[in-house]
Amino acid sequence: MADEAVQGIKTVLHPVADVAAAKKLYAALFGIEPQTDSEYYVGFDVAGQHVGLVPAGAQGITSQVAYWHVADLEARIADVVAAGGTLDSPAKEVGGGRRVATVTDLDGNVLGLLQDG
Repeated sequence: MADEAVQGIKTVLHPVADVAAAKKLYAALFGIEPQTDSEYYVGFDVAGQHVGLVPAGAQGITSQVAYWHVADLEARIADVVAAGGTLDSPAKEVGGGRRVATVTDLDGNVLGLLQDG
């Protein structure tokens, strides 16, 4: 695997019961207002990371998911599944050319994969 194939964890999504209340708390933590702000997604860009708040259960997210940014989403999915992982959520477009998927490792940990278009 080439070094640029995986670009690191840059996005973490948190499922929250109350998006508006969570937005207030995270804005206080980060000291900034969100860059993306809607009833179904609130996103903060802070310190080279993107932290997203989603309604609990939305997009199938029931626990925090860290997203590894990758150069080729389909190739990473295939490699992880070939190594024993399980495809949890197939690749899908989530806006702006961004595609995401999740796989589960051998111990049930959810790994997010993200490719920007």
